[in-house]
Order: sequence, then C-alpha cells, then structure tokens
Amino acid sequence: MKTNKYVEDLKNKSEAELAKELVDAKKELFNLRFQNATNQLDNTARIKEVRRNIARIQTVITEKANA
Repeated sequence: MKTNKYVEDLKNKSEAELAKELVDAKKELFNLRFQNATNQLDNTARIKEVRRNIARIQTVITEKANA
C-alpha cells in the first residue's frame, strides 16, 4: 500500500509544503510530457502516476482548507 503511505505523508505536511509539492509535481509532469513528445520517455506510465499524485495533493489541500 504505497499510495496510502504517500497520502498519510501528505496529510502530515503544512499547507506551504503541500503547495511546494504541487508545484514540483506540475513541473515534473511538464517535463515528462515534453520528453514524451520528443520520444525520449521510456516509462510512459509515469505520466499517469504523476497526474494522480497531483490530484492527491490537491485533494489534501482542499480537505485542509475545508477543515
């Protein structure tokens, strides 16, 4: 259950740390898309994983904002 541990780690972070994590994930997604467009990306499943991580981060941010 790797994702459960990741979500728990996210819930323990502050809002500033979550915002930084979100920016980093979006930069990584941009770079992966760029590599994919230039046929340099070997592991295309990584794009899907990063997109889901972005969604997880945004969900935790929303939960903290509503709490």
